[in-house]
Amino acid sequence: TCSVDRLLILWKLRTQCSAYRFSGHAEAVTSVEFSPDGRVLASASQDHTVRLWIPCIHGESSVLKGHTASVRSVSFSHDGYSVVSASNDKLIKIWSVCYQRLLFTLFQHTGWVCCAKFSPDGRIIASCGEDKSIKIWDTRNKICINTFSDYEGFPTFVDFNPSGTCIASAGSNNTVKLWDIRTNKLLQHFKVHRAGVNCISFHPSGNYLITASSDGTLKILDLLGERLIYTLHGHKGPVLCVAFSKGGENFASGGVDAQVLLWKTNFDTLDYEEVLEHNFRRTHIDDPPHLLDVYPRSCHFHDEKITSIEVDPAFDVPDTQTPDPVIIDIRTSSYIST
Repeated sequence: TCSVDRLLILWKLRTQCSAYRFSGHAEAVTSVEFSPDGRVLASASQDHTVRLWIPCIHGESSVLKGHTASVRSVSFSHDGYSVVSASNDKLIKIWSVCYQRLLFTLFQHTGWVCCAKFSPDGRIIASCGEDKSIKIWDTRNKICINTFSDYEGFPTFVDFNPSGTCIASAGSNNTVKLWDIRTNKLLQHFKVHRAGVNCISFHPSGNYLITASSDGTLKILDLLGERLIYTLHGHKGPVLCVAFSKGGENFASGGVDAQVLLWKTNFDTLDYEEVLEHNFRRTHIDDPPHLLDVYPRSCHFHDEKITSIEVDPAFDVPDTQTPDPVIIDIRTSSYIST
């Protein structure tokens, strides 16, 4: 996890809980991600830098300098060889992990860039910014090959579905949109939050999407059924980030309340229609076209009339707050050797 307290914390999620607190950034840390093999961490910060860390007690890290403003997001390519960063300097930079140097820069955004992500095959990068645009980039030719515009607000977060055929974007105007990048069609448009959406995460199956919002809730969307199925309460204030585990069995969320909540996924094993019946709630929606229809007739707008199961750990399920872990402070001491 990362925080405005300038620290990264690596948590050991076992009964004997412990945590390793890494310091090195001079300002708030805005984004952190494990490499696909779990051997390296990348972090972005308002101190204008990206750092690569080896998550061990020696505190080895390398600083990647090149941005001239706050770095908003950092993300690995799926082979782990590259990292993409997005910054308030309106630039996207791609870095080599092995050689810890800048490979190339992408520039066409006219506002702060909020997020940038690699596609699963690494050939495409999707980015979004406060210029109200989502851009698709060809990493081989280093050019922008397509732009989606969002005139209602600006996109705050973007990510690819596991197959790499679609991208989902979160918006400051309370919306979540799903685009087919093969046909450049807007597939789905959900407006189920009452405040801006800050982060989204695809379930590894690609059938579900979870959203984190400033309205204090998380929502789980069934993409194939085109419906909202769960609304999750627990954070006291805006929820800033959410991510599924690699296998999809769990997901974690972080908020302005300085809490990290770890949730267990159950919608893959339970028939949510039965759960709805158990909770005396039902959904009544016309059958929509299939998500994977390559040529949808039109985009489908989902407003707040959709009902969902509301889960509040304080009432519905036991909320297990972990005891304060043993915290080991680690200061960055040396550079990662190539």
